[in-house]
Amino acid sequence: MNDSFANGRERPMPDTVIFDIGGVLIDWNPRHLYRPLFADEAAMERFLTDICSPQWNEQQDAGREWDEAIALLCAQFPAQASLIHAYRERWEEMLGGPLDDTVAVLDALRVRGVRLFALTNWSHDTFAIARQRYAFLDWFKDIVVSGAEGMIKPDPAIFQLLLTRGGIDPARAVYIDDTARHVDAAKALGMRALLFRDAATLRRELSSLGLLEPITTGETS
Repeated sequence: MNDSFANGRERPMPDTVIFDIGGVLIDWNPRHLYRPLFADEAAMERFLTDICSPQWNEQQDAGREWDEAIALLCAQFPAQASLIHAYRERWEEMLGGPLDDTVAVLDALRVRGVRLFALTNWSHDTFAIARQRYAFLDWFKDIVVSGAEGMIKPDPAIFQLLLTRGGIDPARAVYIDDTARHVDAAKALGMRALLFRDAATLRRELSSLGLLEPITTGETS
C-alpha cells in the first residue's frame, strides 16, 4: 500500500473507514444451508458451481429480482427445482453469524469517533433480513447496497456513489474488503485499501494508520 501521493506529498490522516460486509463482518456462505441437503460434499460443490453459481447470485446483487432468477434456473434444471427454490426460500440459513473479532474492530473504531460507512454487493431484499438481525449495522452512517442501486463492485460508479453521498474525501478514507479486485478498484479512486485476511491483521493495519491504539507486545486482537 502506497501512503503518499504521486507528487510526493504525504497523504492526510484518514478519518473514515468503509467496510465490505459479507466475509468481513458477517459469515455468509450458501454451504451453511446446502451441506445438510446433499449426500456428499462433491455434489454440493457441483451444484454451487454449475447451477446456483456465484455468477448467477451476483446478478441478484446487481438488482435482478429473485423470482426471475429462480424461474430461469428451474427452467434449465427442472430436476433441481426444490434445491434452487431453497436458495431464496431458506436464504436466512446461509447466515452463519457475525464475525465477532471483526465486529470488535468496528466497535473500537466507533468508540474512537471514526466515520464508518459500508459498501456491499448484496441483493436489496435479502439485505433487509441481515439488517434486522445484526444491530451493529446501525453503527454505519450509511450503507450502499448494490442490489438497491443496480450496480455492483468493482464498478467505480458504486464507489463514487458512496463517496458523493457520504461527503467522503477518498484521500482520507480506508476501504476494507475480502475481494482483491474490489480493493484494487478502491485504490484506483485514491483510497487506502486493505485486503481483509483476519481481524488481528486488520487491527494491526488500522493501528499503523493511526485509527486505533497501537498494538502492545503480545496483543493479537
